Amino acid sequence: MTVKLIDLEADPFTLFDAWMKDAAAHEPNDPNAMALATATPQGRPSVRMILLKGADRRGFVFYTNLNSRKAAELKANPHAALLFHWKSIRRQIRIEGPVEPVSTAEADTYFASRSRISRLGAIASNQSHPLADRGIFEARLKELEEQYPGEDAVIPRPENWNGFRVVPDSFEFWQDRPYRLHDRATWTRDGKDGWTRQRLYP
Repeated sequence: MTVKLIDLEADPFTLFDAWMKDAAAHEPNDPNAMALATATPQGRPSVRMILLKGADRRGFVFYTNLNSRKAAELKANPHAALLFHWKSIRRQIRIEGPVEPVSTAEADTYFASRSRISRLGAIASNQSHPLADRGIFEARLKELEEQYPGEDAVIPRPENWNGFRVVPDSFEFWQDRPYRLHDRATWTRDGKDGWTRQRLYP
């Protein structure tokens, strides 16, 4: 791949889409994988790998159990940071901004698109909480399989499962260059529709 300098005149959402398409063409596993960083109101951080499930000009969407640690931290401190790192194409994107819940319709539509076992797993899992024995979880999943038999079973989205959207107020695009002379550029929101663009030293 020919490495050109990051175009500071580019729209950050358009540039994100272009880099994601390149990642999808070259990354062997989960090009939509991203690190999500949250923090408590006291500033204690935590980070985990999750999957991006929606991206448009409104922001970047992921889903989770609302009883999970990340959901609790987002409720208390509704700001997050994302990191996409694609080793295969030697690029990464950092995104930061406030977080808001997705609409009920969005959550219902995405939940319905998941495989049957994934939907049942979302119901069976008390995410992030202690599990005394794996067999307890597997028994609960088996009960749900019997309750909702067949691939066409209508499985309602549980109330404690929903999506969040990170609304970006900053982007940083990074790409590898020889001898660690990397190329970095930031877009920082300066209003509802405006961006301040800046190239950074490596």
